[in-house]
Amino acid sequence: MFKATDLASRDVINVVDGRRLGPLKDLEIDYETGMVQALVLQSRERYLKMFRRGRDVVVPWTHIKKIGVDAILVELPPTETFRS
Repeated sequence: MFKATDLASRDVINVVDGRRLGPLKDLEIDYETGMVQALVLQSRERYLKMFRRGRDVVVPWTHIKKIGVDAILVELPPTETFRS
């Protein structure tokens, strides 16, 4: 078992292309079941090296392949939907 805060320190890596997707920003939780539905990751783009811009990356729980000690491996196609 792990805590949500433990996830924030782990790299999120896409196994499709080996890219780091960005830091954990939030979790989407189904209020009725209490189950995690998705990880929400911060956009990696920066504007003037200070402000984040772009869209958050939403990784559905079904796309998470492995949660390890140092990293979270996900399988996310390059055309996966992003949101603001």
